[in-house]
Amino acid sequence: MENKKIELGVFAAENRKRAADFLNKTTNKVKTALDQNDDGELNLKDASIIAETLNASVKGTVAVIKDIAQTKNRELELKTLQPIFAENLDGADFLLPKLVRITEMDKRRAESEVCKGSVGYFSKEKDLKVVNIFRDKIGTFGLTFYPDTDNDIYYVDPSDRDRYIAMDDYFSYLKTARVNELQKIAQDLGAKHFRVTFKEQKTTFSKKEQKGSAKARAAGDHADIDAEHELASTAVATVEIAAELDFPGHAPMPPELHYLQREPAIQTLISLRMDKASPLTHQKYTLKLSNSSGIKESDAIKIDAALKSMKICGNTTIASEVQSEARKFFEYEIDF
Repeated sequence: MENKKIELGVFAAENRKRAADFLNKTTNKVKTALDQNDDGELNLKDASIIAETLNASVKGTVAVIKDIAQTKNRELELKTLQPIFAENLDGADFLLPKLVRITEMDKRRAESEVCKGSVGYFSKEKDLKVVNIFRDKIGTFGLTFYPDTDNDIYYVDPSDRDRYIAMDDYFSYLKTARVNELQKIAQDLGAKHFRVTFKEQKTTFSKKEQKGSAKARAAGDHADIDAEHELASTAVATVEIAAELDFPGHAPMPPELHYLQREPAIQTLISLRMDKASPLTHQKYTLKLSNSSGIKESDAIKIDAALKSMKICGNTTIASEVQSEARKFFEYEIDF
C-alpha cells in the first residue's frame, strides 16, 4: 500500500512538471509575440504599441474604404456632369458636334470638384450630342462664331468646320453667302454680265365642284351627288433679284468653291467655260437652295427635339425652315 502511494506521488509530480514546462513554453511564445519593444518583458509600453498597431490598421482600412467610395463618387459625377477640359480639345478622339451651345457655368458644376478648370461639358439632348461652351472660355476652342457670341445655339458652317453660325441667322446667312459665291464665280470666269434671281415655288389649292352622274338613294328618293375635288397647282414666284453686275470680261481662271462645291451645275459651268476649244458665251442654271443648305429635314427634326429638350423655343421650327428652303431656288444667268 505504501509503495502504491509513493508511485502515485511520483507520477503526480512528473505531471505537474510537464504542465509547468508547457505553460512556460506557451507563455514565452505569447510573450515573444507581444513583446513589441524587445526588452524581454511585457509592460505598458508593449500594450501601447499593440494598441497603436491595431488602431493604425483600423484607420488604414477606413481610409481605403473612404478612398474607394470617393473614387466611385467621382466616377459617377464625371459621368453625370461630363466636363470638358482644355487638354481634351487636342485629343484625337475629340470631335465637335454640329450643334453647340454657348452658356454660363451652372451652379452644380461651379461647386463640383470634378469640374474645376473645365471649359464646357457634353450633354445628350434627345438624339443629339451637344457641346456646351462656357461663355468665358470661348477662346479656348479656337472657333469663330457668326455674327457674334451673344447667341445661345449655333450650327456648323457647311463649308468651314471651325465656323459656327447662330441658329437664328443660319438660313439668311447661307443665302447671302451663296449669292456672293455665285458673283465671285462669274467674276473669276471672266463674265461680262450675270444675274441671280431668287425664286420660290408656291403651291395653291382650289376647290372645284363637279356634278357626278352617280345616283344615291336617300329616303326612297334619287339624288345627284356633287363631287367636290381639291386641285393643286404650282406657280413660281420671283421673290427678288439677289444680284446683278456687269464686268469688262477677261480670260477665265478656275474659281475657288465653298458652299457650291457639290453643285453639279456649277461644276459643269466651270468645265465649259475653261474649255478653250468651244468657249461658252451664255448659260442659265437653276440651283435649288436645299442642295447646299447644310441641314437635311431629318437633321432638322432632331435639332427641334434637342432645342425643346433645352427649353429653347422660337416663333418657328428648323424643320419648317428646311421645308421652306426646299421650295426656293436661284436662277443663275451668265454671259461671257
